[in-house]
Amino acid sequence: MSFLASLSAQLTRFTAAVIILAAVVAMIEPASFAWVKGDTQIIVLGIIMLGMGMTLGKEDYLILAQRPLDIFIGAAAQYTIMPLVAIAIAKVFNLSPGLTLGLVLVGTCPGGVSSNIMSFLAKGDVAYSVGMTTVSTLLAPVMTPLWLMYLVGETVDMDGWAMFKFMLLVTLLPVVIGSAANMLWHNKHWFAEVRATMPGVAVLAFACIVGGVAAVHGHRFMESALVMVLAIAAHNICGYVLGFYSGALFGMSTAKKRTLSIEVGVQNAGLATGLSAKFFPANAESAVATAVACVWHSVSGTVLGNLFAWWDKRKAG
Repeated sequence: MSFLASLSAQLTRFTAAVIILAAVVAMIEPASFAWVKGDTQIIVLGIIMLGMGMTLGKEDYLILAQRPLDIFIGAAAQYTIMPLVAIAIAKVFNLSPGLTLGLVLVGTCPGGVSSNIMSFLAKGDVAYSVGMTTVSTLLAPVMTPLWLMYLVGETVDMDGWAMFKFMLLVTLLPVVIGSAANMLWHNKHWFAEVRATMPGVAVLAFACIVGGVAAVHGHRFMESALVMVLAIAAHNICGYVLGFYSGALFGMSTAKKRTLSIEVGVQNAGLATGLSAKFFPANAESAVATAVACVWHSVSGTVLGNLFAWWDKRKAG
């Protein structure tokens, strides 16, 4: 089992490379990931959220109780900056309705499950990161459908109530089950070993989701590749910058500002990809945009975390 834990750590370290590899393989040989669709994709998403839940224990919920103001500021920044910047960038870039939907989907989803690792790399406040990811995920079944209906509800046909119920099932329920298991069995050696493998399982699950989208829609990537990547990059970078300065506005420490930057900027694009496939199956551009965002956020978040760490070493030297 220690081998699996080590493998999980390596997969987590090279998340972006694993996701890119899956996308490339899927475009070359679509049959390799064609199975990741429908109910299978929902199960894969549930596994990702279950893994996140298995990392949450009593001490994490105590953080929420002990630091309500920090958590409130973070959640407010998360669910105002990213949705509003997404629709603003869509208008600035004059994106098609499909790409606009994809970008807004990414912007209205909760923080990414890998943001905690990125905060650790950045010498940020990891406890704060876990607290923010937890709260944004718990709020997602309400906030994501509401923002989507407000921002793009007039241009796309969507069922907000169905999305709310789906997100309760796919995000909240697995997180609650995983967290309950962690609090019940956290002292058990076998559970600790299983929990140690879950980050790697989540990376592979993300790769499967991206691979599934690439298998079906990969041939459409080049149709709008440049403008799509530029829009996703601009959205992501604005999240980092505005997240950081939101922390500065409230006088937060350097560690908290870095954490807020990463938590706001890095979105759960895997969930956005799943939502796109489930609720907008005919919208190929949306699916491709959310899948590309999976890759971009994984790469940029890791790079930013390492840049923060490099800056500390440079100042110390």
